[in-house]
Amino acid sequence: MGMPVITPSTTTRTQAITDVIESVALEETALSHILNAEGEKIQKMVAMPDVTPEVLLATNKSVESMVNAVSRLEMILQSKLSTFNSCLCPDSEPVAGQ
Repeated sequence: MGMPVITPSTTTRTQAITDVIESVALEETALSHILNAEGEKIQKMVAMPDVTPEVLLATNKSVESMVNAVSRLEMILQSKLSTFNSCLCPDSEPVAGQ
C-alpha cells in the first residue's frame, strides 16, 4: 500500500463552508427521524394490551439510551456550526432572489 496522494481541490472556501453547513442540516434531519421512531416505539408499547411493567421499563431504558446518544451527537453538530459563527466569505456571490 502506497502513500495517499492529496490532489489540489478547486472548491472555493464559500462552497466548502456551505457543504459543511448542509451536511449538518442533513444530519439533523436524520437525528429527528431517529427521535420520531423512538417516540413511535413508546406509543406502540404503551398501546399493547398485555404489556408488562418490566417490558415498559426496558423500552424506556432503550429509548433513554438512544436519546442520550442523539444529544451527544447534537453537541458535536453544534460545535461544527459554531466554527463558522464569525465566518466572513468575501468572495461569496449573492444568492438568487435576494
